[in-house]
Amino acid sequence: MIIDIHGHYTTAPEPLGAWRDEQLAALDGGKPPAVAGPVITDDQIRDSIEANQLRLMDERGIDVQVFSPRASFMAHHAGDFEVSSAWARHCNDLIGRVSELYPGRFVPSAMLPQSSGVDPATVIDELERCVTEHDIVAVNLNPDPSGGHWTSPPLTDEHWFPVYEKLIEHELPVMVHVSTSVNPAFHTTGAHYLNADTTAIMQLLEGDLFSTFSELKMIIPHGGGAAPYHWGRFRGLAMMMDKPQLEDHLLNNVYFDTCVYHQPGIDTLLEVIPHQNIMFASEMIGAVRTEDPTTGHFFDDTVRYIQAADLTDASRQSIFEDTARKIHPRLDRRLKAQNR
Repeated sequence: MIIDIHGHYTTAPEPLGAWRDEQLAALDGGKPPAVAGPVITDDQIRDSIEANQLRLMDERGIDVQVFSPRASFMAHHAGDFEVSSAWARHCNDLIGRVSELYPGRFVPSAMLPQSSGVDPATVIDELERCVTEHDIVAVNLNPDPSGGHWTSPPLTDEHWFPVYEKLIEHELPVMVHVSTSVNPAFHTTGAHYLNADTTAIMQLLEGDLFSTFSELKMIIPHGGGAAPYHWGRFRGLAMMMDKPQLEDHLLNNVYFDTCVYHQPGIDTLLEVIPHQNIMFASEMIGAVRTEDPTTGHFFDDTVRYIQAADLTDASRQSIFEDTARKIHPRLDRRLKAQNR
């Protein structure tokens, strides 16, 4: 089985974006949108999914995708907590509907109603609701709800602890995933996303989070940003800070995905990071939606890179399926209930 642990609903029906536009316009005195949220039919969901994500999954041999709201749409910098709360609820409910329509292909992951300068504990009600109503298997946590200005404490700070406690309680791994950058110095997908991945690794290295939360599982997406390429720098810094070896300090709790869009990048990831800490992912129809003229295939067709890599059958199995099931126990239970 091939499990893609990193998918976003980038093709959501138009009423979702229109509702959000009205919500943001209301911040400047416009008419508020309908409290009940956007009106989206099942047929609109089917059309958006079957022509896009599901078609590509079938073409590329991907069996299941962990599916969450569009990352750039989270936009936690916009408005206040009430704005983020309503927006997160409607986005998460839409993801829940996708998983209900395609229970064998999509499993839900939730965005959290974060808001810049607001106590992260305020997201717990929505997290609990998504566990109860949608049986989510993971969540996305934005380490920078300010939108590229980095006003929040590091991920190792007690600021975040109430969220971690709930994640552990519900057996939910967390993907550290920023949203839109409103800082003109940082392009959203080309700089801000990768900066955040690298920054998360450094924050975790400097701190001692996992001595407090030994059961917490964190996914650093996009191949870990610069971390694999500069693993020697991080190892050296850990030694200078009198930290344990990174294998003991981080790699019992930290995992990387394969959203890296060329073969040499994937090969570097596989050479540097232990294979049991890597999970297959594509973020398809996401940051890079074009075809690579040198290969004739889309950049985000990451299945090809794993298949072409110099891997044992056991490592390939671990990357495609086993580790995903191990650190997403709620996903594993869903699949077992389907006799998979």
